[in-house]
Amino acid sequence: MKTIRLREGKERSLHKRHPWIFESAIARGGADSGETVRVESHTGQFLAWAAFSPSSKIRARVWSFEEPERIDPTFFARRCAEAIQARARFDIASDALRLVHGESDGLPGLVVDRYGDTLVAQFLSAGAHRWKETIADALLGCTGLQKLFERSDTSSRALEGLPEQAGWLRSEGPTALVLKEHAWQLGLNIAKGHKTGFYLDQRDSRQRFAAYARRLGLQQVLNCYSYTGGFTVAALAGGAGHVTSIDSSEGAIALARANVARNGFDPDRATFLEADVNASLRQFHASGQSFDAIVLDPPKFAPTVAHAERASRAYKDINRLALKILRPGGVLFTYSCSGGISADLFHKIVAGAGIDAGVDGFIHERMGGAPDHPMTIQFPEGEYLKGLVVMRK
Repeated sequence: MKTIRLREGKERSLHKRHPWIFESAIARGGADSGETVRVESHTGQFLAWAAFSPSSKIRARVWSFEEPERIDPTFFARRCAEAIQARARFDIASDALRLVHGESDGLPGLVVDRYGDTLVAQFLSAGAHRWKETIADALLGCTGLQKLFERSDTSSRALEGLPEQAGWLRSEGPTALVLKEHAWQLGLNIAKGHKTGFYLDQRDSRQRFAAYARRLGLQQVLNCYSYTGGFTVAALAGGAGHVTSIDSSEGAIALARANVARNGFDPDRATFLEADVNASLRQFHASGQSFDAIVLDPPKFAPTVAHAERASRAYKDINRLALKILRPGGVLFTYSCSGGISADLFHKIVAGAGIDAGVDGFIHERMGGAPDHPMTIQFPEGEYLKGLVVMRK
């Protein structure tokens, strides 16, 4: 077993069971991509077993802090089983859910979603990639399913020195699927869509939005970055009079339109715009158009803290424009899924947007990911999705 030794004082985060070891913390030692290494303090004390990544700033990701542990097929079968069993304790109103959420489930760089009888996995770290076949077998063994599709086609793989990959890993089947969420049916495509095909982390937020639409009697709703129309369907299910959905992807707009029809809503209650959100918000403001409710659920503007300053300006701009066209008494559901933007910083960004817009509002709720996307005590970086529900004064 190869060993890496840390610089003096760099073992403190590992004593707190944080699973990341940065390049700057390592005094000496190395290994091949994804290879398991023994991590020691500067005095030679055992700290962890980790997967080594020679290309990443996060040079190693911890599999286990227990010295007797062996990182082998039995280890991955047990970790997968524990993650799946944990979901049985969550209240999930859907046949689609996240089964493995990376570091939060003790499997760094591994994301696994289930859509009915189909699993979709992302192997995002060097360690998860090296153990891909073993993990695939463990997942099918734990779930009793046969179909597993890989969606390791994200740009973050390049940081690990890995090529993008996608395709069937086990068995085959259709990639166009329909999931059940609350009382709705929502179509997606696991081969072409964002992430693993759908934003399962917004499941509870969509339900809350439907509840607001119902309670406030919303008439004119704007869903920005609408993707496949989850919030659009939620608003219509809550009785909203009309929903305008904006997305820059023609394919996403087509799926959103199909989802409205799939759930039996009158097509005249929905308008779909294949357009740039920022430009559309400016146009609405210039023309004097306003809305009773707005959803801002943009893509990741800041993948790391290094991108936070530029992303903050982008978040502030869209929130400023949205608040300008939100009617008094209207509600804004605004989100950031950027890991580089903390919940505190996001609140400050929205506050700054309100000041620039000359608008104040009540923060009714703070939103986060659905419970099958957990954040643990020892890994606060798992809180990537944060949201605010703001009622304009």
